[in-house]
Amino acid sequence: MCGMFKSRFTTALALISVVVAPLPLDCANITCREYQGGPEHDDVVGHCPVKLTPAMSKDSEGGNSGCVIVHVWIKTDDLCNASTIEIRRSSSEEIIRPIQKGTKCKKKQRKPHEERVKCGSSVSQPHSIAQLDLWELVYDCVQDSANSVVTVSYKTSSTSCSVSYTIPDPIPDFDLSVNQSSKSILVTVEPGGKVKARWCYQQNGNCMDSAFSPITIDPSESRSGLLNFRYLLPCVCVQVFYTHTDARRHKKCPFQNKSHTDVRDVWLSSEVSLYESSLKWRSECPASDLNISASLCWRQNEKLCTPVLNSTLEDRKDGRNLIYNTSAVDKHPQMCLQLSLQGSQEIYCRFEAGMSSWEVYMGPGRQSVVLFITSLAPASFSAQLCVLNERECAPMGQVHSGTIEAYTTKTRIHVPLLLLAEKPCVQVWQSHPALLGRRILCPDYSPDRCGVYAVAALVSVVIVALLGMFIHRLNKSGAAGWLCIREPVLLVCSSEQSAHVSAVCALASILQGELSASVHMALWAQSSQTKNGTEPGTGVADLGPLPWLYGQWEAMREAQGKVLIIWSPEATETYEKWREERANVQRSKRNMREEVEEVSGGRLGKCKREKAAVKKECDDKDWYTQTEPSTVIAPVFAAALACLEGALQECKSQGVALVYFQGLCHSRDIPKAFRGVPRFCLPQDFRGFVQELGGTKRQKRTGKLRWNCLHRLLAKVQSVWLARQLAKRLETLLPQTQGKKTQGPSDTSSLKIISDKTQSRLKLPLAANMARSGTVQEHEPLRVLPW
Repeated sequence: MCGMFKSRFTTALALISVVVAPLPLDCANITCREYQGGPEHDDVVGHCPVKLTPAMSKDSEGGNSGCVIVHVWIKTDDLCNASTIEIRRSSSEEIIRPIQKGTKCKKKQRKPHEERVKCGSSVSQPHSIAQLDLWELVYDCVQDSANSVVTVSYKTSSTSCSVSYTIPDPIPDFDLSVNQSSKSILVTVEPGGKVKARWCYQQNGNCMDSAFSPITIDPSESRSGLLNFRYLLPCVCVQVFYTHTDARRHKKCPFQNKSHTDVRDVWLSSEVSLYESSLKWRSECPASDLNISASLCWRQNEKLCTPVLNSTLEDRKDGRNLIYNTSAVDKHPQMCLQLSLQGSQEIYCRFEAGMSSWEVYMGPGRQSVVLFITSLAPASFSAQLCVLNERECAPMGQVHSGTIEAYTTKTRIHVPLLLLAEKPCVQVWQSHPALLGRRILCPDYSPDRCGVYAVAALVSVVIVALLGMFIHRLNKSGAAGWLCIREPVLLVCSSEQSAHVSAVCALASILQGELSASVHMALWAQSSQTKNGTEPGTGVADLGPLPWLYGQWEAMREAQGKVLIIWSPEATETYEKWREERANVQRSKRNMREEVEEVSGGRLGKCKREKAAVKKECDDKDWYTQTEPSTVIAPVFAAALACLEGALQECKSQGVALVYFQGLCHSRDIPKAFRGVPRFCLPQDFRGFVQELGGTKRQKRTGKLRWNCLHRLLAKVQSVWLARQLAKRLETLLPQTQGKKTQGPSDTSSLKIISDKTQSRLKLPLAANMARSGTVQEHEPLRVLPW
C-alpha cells in the first residue's frame, strides 16, 4: 500500500515539474529523428557531435535578427545514459534531454529549465528501433541579439564537449543617386527586411544626429526612398540600418573628397560670432574639410568691398569652428572680414561704431587733401595715395606720416594730389602700434553743378513765363483769328431744359465769336430782327418752325455747311414717341391707299408719285396739323429728325453731326439708327469737332514755311484754349442740371412763341429699312478725328 502511494506521489510530482518547468521559445522547432546520413556528421566524427549554423529570422517588427540552428548527433546507447544538451544565451539558459520512445530507460528527476524531447523513427523506416545506431536532434532556431554568444554543451556519461558561436550584426547594402538641383538623395536598398534611412553631418568620422526623423523603406513594397536635405555640404552622409534595436549602421558620404558645386550653401549654413578679441566662424562641417582663407576689406558701399593689402588673418581650427584673432585689427564699422572658398567670397561686417580707438576726416587743401586724425591713445598714422579698381586700391607716391603724442589727441597729414586724371584716393592706417586694415577715403572729383542747375531752372521759369504771357496776349488781342470756320453752321436743340439750352448758346457764342462762324439757330431767329442780320420775313415767327427748318436745311446743303443736332436724354424719349406716331400714320395711310387703289384700279397721278419720291416724305406738309400749343425747340427738333432720316436714306448725311455735352448726356443715349452719323463729346473732342466743321488757319501771304509752322502751333493752342473756355462754362451748368432733374419741361415755357396749331399732329417720315432700336442701350466709342 505504501509502495503504491509512493509511486503515485512520484508520478504526480513529475507531472507538476513538467508543467512548472519553462518551455523553450518554440517547442515545435525541436526534432529528434534517426540520422539518414550526410556530410554534416562527417565533419564532427571524432570530435564534439555538435554543429551550429547561422541563419536569419524575422523579428516582431519585420526586421532581421540573429538566429542559430543547432545540430546534435546522439548514439542510441547515450539516450538512456542521462545525455543532456545545454544551450546558453545572453539572457537565458535552456536544457534539452533527449529520450527514446518505446524503451524502459530509468527516468531521472527533471531539472529546472529542462525540456525532454522524444526521439522516434519515421513511419517509412523498415527496420526496428533496436537496429538504429545514431540519432539527430535539430533545434531549428536559437535567437539572440547581435554580437551575443550562443554556447551549446553536450554531456553524456562518456562525452562532454561544447561549441560556441557569435551572432553577427548584419548591415543592409544600398545605392545612392544625388539630385543637386533639388537637394535630394534617392536611396535604393537590396531586397530583404525593412530598413531605416537618414542623412546626417559627419564630424570626426561620426555621424551626428540629424534633426529630421529617418524614413522607413520596405523592400516588399518599394526598394527606394527619397531624402531631402537643406544644404549641399561635403560632410553630408547617408545612414541605412535595420529596424531592430542597436542595429549596425551602414554609412556612405557621396560628397566627401569632391569639389563643392555650390559654395553658397557653405555660406548659408554658417554663422559668425564677434567676441572681444576674436571672430568665430561656425559651420556644419569640420573646419578641416574646408580650405577657407580670410582677409580684410574696406566696404565702400553695399555692393563693393575693396580688399586691403597684406591683411590675411591666421585661423585656429576647433572642430567645426574657425577662430580669428582680431586684437590687432582696426575695428572700424566699414572694416569687414572676407572669407574665400573656391573663388567665392562672403563678406561679414560685424564691427560696430565706437569699437575703434581713432577716427579720420578728410578736407580740401591747396593741390592736396588734409587728413584730420583724432585718437584716444598715442599712436602714429600713415597715409598714401592709391588708385581704386575692382580688386584693390593700388598704392602710388610716397607715404606721409603723423603722430599723436601723449599730451595731444589730434593731428593733421597733408597729402599732395598727383595725377588728378587718375582720380586717386587716400588710404590711411595706424602704423604704430600697428593695426591690420587700411581705411580708403576718396575725394569728390565731380564738378559743383549746383550753380548750373540754378541757372537752368531760372532760364526755364523765364521762358515758360514769357510763353504764357505771349499766348495770353494772343488770345486777348485776336488770337482767335488763327482759326476760322468759313461754312455756315445750323444748331438744333433737342431739349427744353435750361442747362441744355444754356450749353447750346455757349457753344454758339464760341463758334460765332471766337471762330467767326455763321451760326443759325431757332432761338436766335425768332423774328426778322436777328443777330445774324437775316432778311425781313425769314424768322421763325414769320415762316413757322417747320418751313424755317426745311429752308435752313436746304441752305446748309447748298452752302456745304454743317447741321449740328445737339443730343440730350430728352431727345431719346422724343425720338421714341415720334417713331410710334410715324408708324401709326404709315399704317393708316397704307390702309387708305389700299382702299383708293381698289376703287381706282391702283392708278395714281404721275406728278404726285414723283413729288413723293423727291421729297422723301420730308417736305410733305399735308401730314402736319397744328392743334396743340408747343415751343420752338420741339417742332424744330422733330423736323430735324425727319430730315436726318431722309438724308440717311439718300446717303447724304455728310453735312450732319451729332453733338452731346460731357456731364449732360452720354453716347449711349443716341439711338442705334444714327450710329453712322459722326458724333462728338464736348469739350473732350473739341479739336476733332473744329476739324469736322472745316476749321482752317487764316493764311498770311508770307510764303515762308516757318510762318506756316507757327500758324499751326497757334491754331493748336487756340483749340485747346477754346476747349477749356467751353469746359468752364459747362462746369457752371452741371450743378444746375443735378438740381433740376425732377423738373419738367415747364421750366422753359418762356420759349413758347408760336400758335397752338404748330405741333398738334406732327407726323414725319420714317426710313422704310430702319430697324427698331432695342431696349438695351449700347456704349459706342467716341469718334475722335486726328488733329
